Amino acid sequence: MHWLFGDQLGPLFLRPSEDSGLARDTPLLMIEARSVFRRRRFHRAKAHLVLSAMRHRAAELGDRVSYVRADTYREGLDRAARGRALTVHHPTSYAALRLVRSLPRVTTGPARGFLVPLDAFAAWAGDQGGRSLRQEDFYRWVRRGHDLLMDGDRPVGGRWNLDHDNRRPPPRDTATLPVDRPYRPREDDIDAEVRHDLDRWEKDGDVSFVGRDGPRLFPATRAEARAALRRFVERRLTDFGPYEDAMLAADPVMSHSLLSSSLNLGLLDPAECVERAETAWREGRAPLNSVEGFVRQIAGWREYVWQLYWYFGEDYRNSNALRHTAPLPDWWNDLDADDVEARCLRTVLSQVRDTGWTHHIPRLMLLGSYALQRGWDPAAVTDWFHRCFVDGYDWVMVPNVVGMSQYADGGRMTTKPYTSGGAYVNRMSDLCGACVYRPSQRTGAHACPYTAGYWAFLDRHRAGLERNHRMAQAVRGLDRLGDLADVRRQERARGDSPP
Repeated sequence: MHWLFGDQLGPLFLRPSEDSGLARDTPLLMIEARSVFRRRRFHRAKAHLVLSAMRHRAAELGDRVSYVRADTYREGLDRAARGRALTVHHPTSYAALRLVRSLPRVTTGPARGFLVPLDAFAAWAGDQGGRSLRQEDFYRWVRRGHDLLMDGDRPVGGRWNLDHDNRRPPPRDTATLPVDRPYRPREDDIDAEVRHDLDRWEKDGDVSFVGRDGPRLFPATRAEARAALRRFVERRLTDFGPYEDAMLAADPVMSHSLLSSSLNLGLLDPAECVERAETAWREGRAPLNSVEGFVRQIAGWREYVWQLYWYFGEDYRNSNALRHTAPLPDWWNDLDADDVEARCLRTVLSQVRDTGWTHHIPRLMLLGSYALQRGWDPAAVTDWFHRCFVDGYDWVMVPNVVGMSQYADGGRMTTKPYTSGGAYVNRMSDLCGACVYRPSQRTGAHACPYTAGYWAFLDRHRAGLERNHRMAQAVRGLDRLGDLADVRRQERARGDSPP
């Protein structure tokens, strides 16, 4: 019997070259464990998506699968496996791996849903000879190994990295990007059943959620995920590259693919995503900068994050190089956007509350940056991202938040803290114009919380950051601030109140 976790829902046989280790008639097991939703206060839309995807997959598999609804995984195993030998693909978290390894008669196979085997990455990392494991070097290695956007031994177009072409601010004459809307699925009876169950669990006081559960926005089946991929490549990929770092208040999705949740549930394979995008470029249907940007996100960044999660080890999650310990305030934990006056933060927190999703720049430069500037506990910030995003899993959020967003690893993953003042937000969005705060002001009634927070962060960590070659010039800017003492007092007075 083969056990399928809730984020391993893709086809059992996908790539011709892939050895799944399963026979075509291997009986399957799926366990819906309610205890998962008690451990964390998950976003309601995330709980809905995961359960809908699991139940849809079980309906597709029919009599071949034993679908067990239990309080815990162990209870489900006792009821369904009854001592039978089990196989399972490598789980996607340390907690799940510990569970699997604690069970008798369970054989763990290789991970699925990624381009590079874990042992191949470990060998590559060992070959770096003590140098830092730069994402750019890894990305080029993956491109060569999988022949992605290559012209022989050279990258197509002559450059590996087209980021310079993909950092345009949003158009200033429109509230939304002029592209076709993304694919949206239609709910069915399974979704209605899931919503009924979630309502009942909450009413019984068994579990508690955060956020809103509107109509399901993300695919729950492979057919839906493939339709979403097809629509993105055919109608939205062209405009993805130039504006992938831009933000518009009225357009939270811009030209992004919205495929991360489908990839992380196993409904899509990364190879089919990048290959379809490359085909669009080779057939003249999408520009190279957009295709390279998309390939970089999947074959570069997503793959890199997965590999570092396992390579750095489980203790990595406890990194706290900046010694940040402040707790997350209730308004943040509750996604209480209505109490926030800063327009950029209110807009993005509302998006998370209403959909469980926002794209990577609001995550990094608004949500993550605000937490970093306030010195919040990076473990708590990581947990918040895990709980509140439909595509959030332990392997996703530990490197992304601990390493990149909160710089809690002291630079093992990135070479600088990713935070900024309001000027960056103003340049890359339309969020500042109607705000009560001004991006150029550090102090006073209209001081931008990001601008003040940026200088307060540099001031607090000056001794460490002035030795960082990418931060030294910014830190020296502190010496030119005649109102630094006022910035310090203002930030202390702000405390954990919503800005």
